[in-house]
Amino acid sequence: MTTVVRRATRWNRPLMFLVSVMAVLAVVAVVGILVDPRVLTGAPIWLKPFKFGVSFVLYGATLAWMLSLLPRRSRAVERAVVVIVAVAVVENAWIVGQVLRGQTSHFNDTTPLNTALFAAMGAAIMVLFFAHLVIGVVVLIQRIPDRVAATAVGWGLGLSLLGMLAAVPMALPMQDPGIEGIGGAHSVGVLDGGPGLPIVGWSTTGGDLRIGHFVGLHALQALPILAILLSRFAMRLDERTRARLLVVAGGAYGVLTVLLTWQALRGQPLLRPDAVTLAAVAALAVTTVSATGLVLARRRRPELALAA
Repeated sequence: MTTVVRRATRWNRPLMFLVSVMAVLAVVAVVGILVDPRVLTGAPIWLKPFKFGVSFVLYGATLAWMLSLLPRRSRAVERAVVVIVAVAVVENAWIVGQVLRGQTSHFNDTTPLNTALFAAMGAAIMVLFFAHLVIGVVVLIQRIPDRVAATAVGWGLGLSLLGMLAAVPMALPMQDPGIEGIGGAHSVGVLDGGPGLPIVGWSTTGGDLRIGHFVGLHALQALPILAILLSRFAMRLDERTRARLLVVAGGAYGVLTVLLTWQALRGQPLLRPDAVTLAAVAALAVTTVSATGLVLARRRRPELALAA
């Protein structure tokens, strides 16, 4: 375990610094949840810093591992990483600052200062989006030697960008609840702060745009994990087949992200889908299973793969 940790610290120092800082933030937030009784928009006031801290720990560690697979260094990637780390630290510092002030960090138009801070955070997130995009482009250009890993990394980076875009509707005019001092919302059809699922807080009475945002972002972890599982438990499959299975999974994952966002925009709770949503999910499942079956049917036999 110690060896693994030491190796991880050498993946990418700026990103691992971010991971360390966000891990500390998550611990501090847990303490805050336990000792600070304040509640904001229906949730413990320290819950948002905790979720953001954990999210950036996963993001930083996964991205650092991905960059360790590149065949050579890239100045563009190094600069993009510095931008990402800076934006992440500033954003989380601002979130904690708002918690200390007893203020919401998102959609807060109660004062000129809060409005300016939220607008600045939105601009910073766009900077992070383009820095992440730069990394994705470089990864595609450099071509990671391991075909399966390259497919997982490419799809993971691309789908996480889709996940970031899934958050855009939260701040659009259509999400203005018409309440003074609030300039956007997570929920659709109901007010933020109502009944929600444990920990994540996703609305159980209306649509929630955080669901598609969450699922899309964590493609960054989901696709590499699937690649690892295929390499470990499907060793009889040749490399090309495993890569094609990842393409099928990536395509299905992307459609699922869009489907969840579409469901939320219709004001529909995640656990109460209507017939149209169920039909879309069924179509996605049938298409994914069919595509998987087609890939497996076309796989190369082990003896042929060895001969090639």
